[in-house]
Amino acid sequence: MDISKKIQELKQRPDFRDNVGMILIHNGVVRNWSRKDHAKVVALEVTPDLAKIEQIRQEYLQREGIWEIVIEALSGKFQPGDDLLFIIVAGDIRENIKPVLAELLDRIKAEAVSKKEIMAE
Repeated sequence: MDISKKIQELKQRPDFRDNVGMILIHNGVVRNWSRKDHAKVVALEVTPDLAKIEQIRQEYLQREGIWEIVIEALSGKFQPGDDLLFIIVAGDIRENIKPVLAELLDRIKAEAVSKKEIMAE
């Protein structure tokens, strides 16, 4: 996803100015070390459940102050530094936007994405 381009697209929507005072972005990338023991990771296989991600997205769109949520979860085998997950949350004020991004990210990672680390030998 080209984040700058996607934001420009959102800004072109007629109701943007009436509803958006903040846009928060998550750009998840592959780490070259494992979260559990910091062992070297050479690749990561990722399988997102796109239907579950959409279900979660729809749930969070109902939250107060949320205008739009854009999610792109990539699937396949990735190298350290590669993009994996993009989330854009746009809405009225930070008190409404910040917790939604944090909760949404945690739910997607816990409920809708499976990953397999490929370790260095």
